[in-house]
Amino acid sequence: MTELDKNQTPNPNLDEIEHKRTIRSFVVRGGRMTEGQQKAYDENWSFYGLDVESGLLDYQSTFGRLADIVVEVGFGMGKSLVEMAKNAPEKDFIGIEVHPPGVAKLMMTAKEEGVKNLRVYCHDAIEVMAKCIPKGSVNCFQLFFPDPWHKKKHNKRRIVQASFANQIAEILSESGSFHMATDWEPYAEHMMEVMEAQTNYTNKVGANNYHPRPEWRPLTKFELRGEKLGHGVWDLIYTKK
Repeated sequence: MTELDKNQTPNPNLDEIEHKRTIRSFVVRGGRMTEGQQKAYDENWSFYGLDVESGLLDYQSTFGRLADIVVEVGFGMGKSLVEMAKNAPEKDFIGIEVHPPGVAKLMMTAKEEGVKNLRVYCHDAIEVMAKCIPKGSVNCFQLFFPDPWHKKKHNKRRIVQASFANQIAEILSESGSFHMATDWEPYAEHMMEVMEAQTNYTNKVGANNYHPRPEWRPLTKFELRGEKLGHGVWDLIYTKK
C-alpha cells in the first residue's frame, strides 16, 4: 500500500498547494479542522490516505488485490462513498477531495463501518488523475453534485468541460463509465451538451437521455429533502468507446 511514515501526515493547508493550471477541480472555501477532525485525520491517514507525491498507484500493493476500481471526485463528508464501498466489497474505491474536514470524516466513518476497500487523496483531482491514476485502469468514475456555478459568467468554472471528459477517458478502462449527477437542471443540460459532443463516449441510455438513478447510488439527505420539495435530480452515465 502507498502510505506515509506513520509519524507523518500530509499538511492539509490547501493554501500551500501549488498548481500550474489556470483551472482547478475545486474552489477552496476553508479547510480548518476541529480538534476532533484533526485527531481522526492523524489516526486514520496511515491506512486510508494516499500521497500524490508517491506517484503512480500500484493497486495490488495498495489494496492487496486486483479488483474493479471506482474513483469518486468531490465526495463531501463521504457518507455515500463509504456506503457504496461497504455495499460493494468486491470493488475497490478511491475518493479524491480537497476539503480536509471531509477527508477526516470519511476516514473516521470508514473505520467505524469496518470498510477496508477504500482509500483517499486530499488533493486536487486534476493533479491526482495526471500523476497517480494509471491509464485505462478505472472501471467507473463518479462525479456527484459538483458546484454548479449558477451565474452565467462563472459557467466556465464548471468542472465538466471537454478537457476534463478527455482526461477521464484516459484513465477509464475499455467500456469504463463516467457517472455524473446534479440537482441543478441548467448544469445537467451543460453536462449533456459537453458529453454528447465527445466522440470517445456513448450515452448508456441513448443520445440526449438522462439515466434513472441506479439503486447503488445512495440518496443523500439533501437529495431526499429536495425530492419532498419537488426538486429534480439528473443522472448521466457515459461509457468509454
